[in-house]
Amino acid sequence: MKKITTTALFMFLGLMSCNKDFLTVVPETNLSTAIFFTKEADFQQAVNANYVPLRAIVNDRAWLLGEMHSDNAYYYRNILFGATEQQEDIADFAVPTANGVTSNTHVLNQYRLDFQIIARANQILTSIDAVDFAAASKNNLKGQAQFLRAYAYFELVQYFGKVPLHLTPVTNRQEAALPLASVDEIYAQIIKDATAAISGLLPKSTQEAGRVTSGTARMLLANVYMVRKNWAEAEKLLKEIVASNEYKLMPDFNDAFSTNTGNKNNAESIFEVQFQEGASGYNGAIIYNYLPRPMSPDELKPITGTSNPQPLTGEGNGAPTPDLIASYEKGDKRLDGTIGYVTISGSLRADKRFPYNKKFAKTHSLHGNTGNNFPIYRYSEALLFLAEALTEQGKMAEALPFLNQVRSRAGLPAATATSQAAVRTQIYQDRRSELAFENKRWFDLVRTGTAVEVITAYGNRVKANPVAYYYPEGAAVRSNAFSNISVLYGLPADEAALSPYF
Repeated sequence: MKKITTTALFMFLGLMSCNKDFLTVVPETNLSTAIFFTKEADFQQAVNANYVPLRAIVNDRAWLLGEMHSDNAYYYRNILFGATEQQEDIADFAVPTANGVTSNTHVLNQYRLDFQIIARANQILTSIDAVDFAAASKNNLKGQAQFLRAYAYFELVQYFGKVPLHLTPVTNRQEAALPLASVDEIYAQIIKDATAAISGLLPKSTQEAGRVTSGTARMLLANVYMVRKNWAEAEKLLKEIVASNEYKLMPDFNDAFSTNTGNKNNAESIFEVQFQEGASGYNGAIIYNYLPRPMSPDELKPITGTSNPQPLTGEGNGAPTPDLIASYEKGDKRLDGTIGYVTISGSLRADKRFPYNKKFAKTHSLHGNTGNNFPIYRYSEALLFLAEALTEQGKMAEALPFLNQVRSRAGLPAATATSQAAVRTQIYQDRRSELAFENKRWFDLVRTGTAVEVITAYGNRVKANPVAYYYPEGAAVRSNAFSNISVLYGLPADEAALSPYF
């Protein structure tokens, strides 16, 4: 992908539209919609900016709200440091919520980042048809904006349920507050945008690397249909992805993920968020969110390979739970590709050996500055979704070959179950093993209707044996842990203060 910048795009934070009549004076020394959106290059730059919030989402937020808020990951408790309550509340299912709103900072930031994507997409989609340039390029740019708006609303509806449905730029304070749209209304718009994006976007083989493609839009729409239990429509889209021959499994599971500088947007990638190591501002630091504390530079260097490792203090997050580790089948190659171990001499635990998320631990040059991309959709997930969609329609014999492609790469024997319940269980198992730490687990628990049951049992295990969940001996789980097991987050309190509707 061309470097996505926000240069000249800060206007999206507060754009004001201007009526082009003789009373309107357009300031020509400042950027505005009246003078910016006049040529193709302007829309190319605007679409580049539309992708930007995805970096902050996957680097800073999604692993908290979508993975640590599950039975896959927990936090590494460091009583020497104290507490990082906002993050612990998410892991502990103790997010304070009253009257449908919460003050949790991470919830607020996720909400705002998704609406930043939506606001930028709205400006593009409102303006682009009025400017004359090549239809193929215009359709591709529109398709990217439509996909990104659909993706942002898909995140929002899964996290919050009802949210405001903004489809045009906000031009004044009064327009900023809208009533909450129903879940059905939001999904209808997501489906509309994703469907339109399919027809406008290019396939992966001809699209600029790193941008969303017609295959990406099909995958998003199939994901929506999986959540909505529209199995036949999901099957149709997923079979189109398979038949396109645009994607294939990488022979080695470890090669499905980019390194710090290479293997990006590989054959298995349907869409991944782009990062670039260095001083340009496009770097990430996701592995540092996943490491236990306190860690010395000597303990850190074998994991990161940097020339300037720094000590890690505070509390770590995203610790692979014993539950996740135990869930892998014997001989599953994905276990070694996903879970690493490090010994921490400064830990207060008797067992100083900690697991960590190895999937994104790619060697890089400088401390805290990584360039490996983050996967949103991989072809293996398309195969697993297809197997699931077929199974839910009673087509187990047709489903197994797609499931077994994924299992074969993992070094596992082919699944041979014939009953719908047994095949369904196997698919869920393989989704957990295949997609750990890719922010899928919480959404899977919710869409399958098992979230409350699974998390209640998981919470009981944490409270009964905190040492097994990385607490030092003698440290207790907080009294409010697992006191708010809900399938939705409360809406952000700071936003509620600006709106009369929530």
